[in-house]
Amino acid sequence: MVLERLEAQAVEASDVEGVTFADLGLGGNIVRELGEMGASAPFPIQAATIPQVLAGRDVLGRGRTGSGKTIAFGAPLVERLMENGGGRDREYGRSPRALILAPTRELALQIDRTVQPIARAVGLFTTQIYGGVPFGRQLGALERGVDIVIGTPGRVQDLARRGQLDLSRVKVAVLDEADLMCDLGFLEPVQEILRETQRGSQKLLFSATLDKGVAELVDEFLEDPAVHEVAGEDQASATIDHRVLVVARGTKPQIIRDLVSGGAKSLVFTRTRAYAEQLADELEDMGIRSVSLHGDLNQARRTRNLGLLTSGRVNVLVATDVAARGIHVDDITLVIQADAPDEYKTYLHRSGRTGRAGREGTVVTLVPHNRQRRTKELLERAEIEAEFVPVTPGDELIESLAAQVAPAAE
Repeated sequence: MVLERLEAQAVEASDVEGVTFADLGLGGNIVRELGEMGASAPFPIQAATIPQVLAGRDVLGRGRTGSGKTIAFGAPLVERLMENGGGRDREYGRSPRALILAPTRELALQIDRTVQPIARAVGLFTTQIYGGVPFGRQLGALERGVDIVIGTPGRVQDLARRGQLDLSRVKVAVLDEADLMCDLGFLEPVQEILRETQRGSQKLLFSATLDKGVAELVDEFLEDPAVHEVAGEDQASATIDHRVLVVARGTKPQIIRDLVSGGAKSLVFTRTRAYAEQLADELEDMGIRSVSLHGDLNQARRTRNLGLLTSGRVNVLVATDVAARGIHVDDITLVIQADAPDEYKTYLHRSGRTGRAGREGTVVTLVPHNRQRRTKELLERAEIEAEFVPVTPGDELIESLAAQVAPAAE
C-alpha cells in the first residue's frame, strides 16, 4: 500500500474554519468565479492541497467522491498557468499546458463544467477529449489552440500517437479517480501519456484508494508528493447509513419501488446492462419515473438520462458500474445496490455517490440468502458495519427507510 511509505496529512473541517480561497493564494478573478459557482469557502481537501499545488509540489490526495477534489486541483491549476505571464500566451494553435485525465467521459464532462468557468474567468480555454464521438470537433478545438485538455486516456493516447495532440508543453498533469482508471485497464495508456508531458511537469493524483496500479503511478511519476486525506470523510462516516436487506430474488423490483416511493433522488446499481434496462422498465410500469444508464446507450442518450436525474425530472437512475463512475450529482440521497458488488472498492465507489460534501445519505444493498457470507466479507474489507435484515415487500423497515430518505416537505 502506498500509504505505508507515504504518511498522509489528515485534514479536519475545524482546521479550515474562517479560511478563504484568497487566503490559500488564489487570485481575485478566480475567487470571484468560485463564489458565483457557490463555493464561498474551501472544503478541507481544498484548503490542504491548493497551497501545495500553487507551490509547485506533486500532490497525492485521497478522498471519496464528493469531497471537493475538482476545485482542489482545478482552481490552483488555472492559477499556475497564469504565473509569469502565462495568461498572455494566446497564439493560434498553441499546445495545451495542462492535462486532466478522468476514467470516463461523463466524469471528464463534469470536470470541465467546473474547471471551464474558472479558466474563462482569467481568459484561458479548455476542451474535452473523449471517445465515442467523432474526432472533428475535438480536432478543431486543438487546431485553434487550448490551454487545458480534459479527457479520457484512450482518446488522449490515440490523438497523441497520431501527432494531433502535442503534450510536450504540459506543465501540470492531473489524474482524477486514478484507481478507477487502473481498474478499467488504463494503467499503461496513462503511463505512456505522462511520459509525453514536459520533463519535470507537476503531477496531481487523486484517488479514493491507493493500491496496485496507483502505487505504480506514484512510484514512477510523483516526486516527494504532499499526501493528504480528509479526516471523517471515509465511507463509514456518520453521514452515510449503510443497510443490507436479505431478499428473495423475485422481490427486488417491488422492494426498490417501495424504497423510492417517497420521491428520494436515487441511484440504483445493477451488474449488467440488460438488467439495468429491465429494472428501469419495471419501475416505470409500477409508476416510478426511471431511466437507465449503461454502455449500450449512445452518448446523447447517456447525457440526456443523466440530465433528467440532475434536473429532478426523474428521481431514479438505474446504472451499471462503468456508466455510473462519472456521476457527480450532489443531492442523491439514496444508493440502492440491486446487485451486490464483487469487490469492496466497487462498494466504496457506489456508496460515494451519496452523502457528498457532508450531506446525509443512505446505502441499501439487496442480497439473496446465498450471498450473505460473501457480502459480509466484502463489507469487512471496506470497513463498513451493517446489520443484515431479512425483508419482504411491504415490511415496516422498508417503509421506515423510504420515509428516512424522502425529501423534506417545502
